[in-house]
Amino acid sequence: MASDDIAQLADALSKTHVGDGELSFKGQGLKLDNAASVEELVRDIEQYQGLRALRLEGNTVGVDAARAIAKALENKDLLQRCYWSDMFTGRLRSEIPTALRSLGSALMSSGARLTELDLSDNAFGPDGVKGIEQLLKSPSCHTLRELKLNNCGMGIGGGKILAEALIECHRQSSAHGAPLKLRVFIAGRNRLENEGARALAKAFQIIGSLEEVHMPQNGINYAGVMALASAMRHNPELRVLNFNDNTFTKRGTLAMAQALRHLRNVQVINFGDCLVRSEGAIALAAVLREGLPILKELNLSFGEITEAAALVVAQAVMDKPHMEKVDLNGNCLGEEGCESLREAMENMDKGDMLSSLSDDEGEPDDEDEEEDDDDHENGDDDDASDDCNEDDEEDNEIVKENGIIRKEDSPEKQQCPAEIMSFLTCPSAEKLLQLGEMRTDLSRQVDPSDPHMAADVLLKIASLYSEEPETKIAVLETTDAVLKKLLFASAFQSYCFLSTLLVRMGLLKGEGKLKKVSLVPGQLLCLEHAVQQEYFSQHHASLLHTIISKNSEALKSCSSAGERLSSALEKKCNNQH
Repeated sequence: MASDDIAQLADALSKTHVGDGELSFKGQGLKLDNAASVEELVRDIEQYQGLRALRLEGNTVGVDAARAIAKALENKDLLQRCYWSDMFTGRLRSEIPTALRSLGSALMSSGARLTELDLSDNAFGPDGVKGIEQLLKSPSCHTLRELKLNNCGMGIGGGKILAEALIECHRQSSAHGAPLKLRVFIAGRNRLENEGARALAKAFQIIGSLEEVHMPQNGINYAGVMALASAMRHNPELRVLNFNDNTFTKRGTLAMAQALRHLRNVQVINFGDCLVRSEGAIALAAVLREGLPILKELNLSFGEITEAAALVVAQAVMDKPHMEKVDLNGNCLGEEGCESLREAMENMDKGDMLSSLSDDEGEPDDEDEEEDDDDHENGDDDDASDDCNEDDEEDNEIVKENGIIRKEDSPEKQQCPAEIMSFLTCPSAEKLLQLGEMRTDLSRQVDPSDPHMAADVLLKIASLYSEEPETKIAVLETTDAVLKKLLFASAFQSYCFLSTLLVRMGLLKGEGKLKKVSLVPGQLLCLEHAVQQEYFSQHHASLLHTIISKNSEALKSCSSAGERLSSALEKKCNNQH
């Protein structure tokens, strides 16, 4: 070993923090190529009694050096925490798995029981995951609480290997009466994509003890997000969810919103740069209204959310006593929209919690009808319906190959009578009157879990409105029955329905190919009537009022009816608390 290398190592060792069971060589930039280069480091490890944590991050370790360090670890049975991130800079990728196997074998031989393993910022790819596969399956990891593999380039293959190793670890530890209780999982920037995400989702669902999940920037679209969302439901102690910079779109966001309805301990949600969009933001607002009691931070930045939807989110955080930060930067609010949002937050005495809006993208182009970014991937069907099922019955939940969650048909949904089918196929006032008492069957045909069909049925009935007394009564009674059923569902399902209705009416920017209807005054007048009824709650009225007041241009063709609806909504919002 050259004298200058020895001097460098001696100087580094003199700065090493030794105490509290931790031996640290962190950030010393040591180039450890062979056994000779680690003699001093190995001696320190060997002489350290009661070693519980070893920091090697910020150095570069070769195969022979790793073997020498491993030899020193074979007697360290008290070791619990391995901070080994950024440990292979400049090394060939082919070297890294061998080095990891040596270190892992030593831990297994020593009988150590790890609680934390950090191998972040080691670009080892799928082969690197193979290098820790046996360690992860072994009794040394049955006690693992934190696993950090950020920025390792695992890819789909590495994600699958990792998932199987975690499942096997849980199986073996459960057989010994002490199941793996992993709490923190970090694997951002790993190119896991949908297949890797699905594999890990399976592991997460089995483990069920996660408190923090960080998987930003992994190229996951809605199919993988839906699988992860289903898995999150099975981890009731979740506190932090970070999926920043993946592609949710509407379907993925609805799935995550469903999952969040079941999670009472979440404090931090980071869905920034995830293309949540307006309908997704409204669904999350519904979950905020009915759950997430201790939420502290919500990041929906850079999600193509419009002003009206952002205001709905702002209203939903009003009653969150622990809320500290709301990030809606980088969306499509426009200058006036940013000012409206700031004003709304300040009026609720929540101005301090709103993050900067300096990167706002401006109002969206009205003619820019974007399709889902991921509709054509993996052969998924463009017309697959959005799922707003409650998913309370686990037996009814199925995660299909394409990641889309489906549920068995609701038992209350009866076979559609021929007369009802005829009416829905070609609606007319005459057919509606001929139905007589069978009109009540129309409300049985709508299902809160199918917002598209529900909106379609309501708009068909409401389009028949006229001032002719018998027709008017029939239409209003039927729309009342339909809306009462839909709005008495959960906040999540009722908000999904209302946002779908607003998209169909051209009042809210949607995604995909959802066809807008040509509005007629009767549809707005039916809503005006409904808003005045007891079943139409203040928060539903507030949602409609917020959206309509920001998109009144869409009602130009029915200006008089639109004004009546806006007036009724404003009165409802002002008269109730």
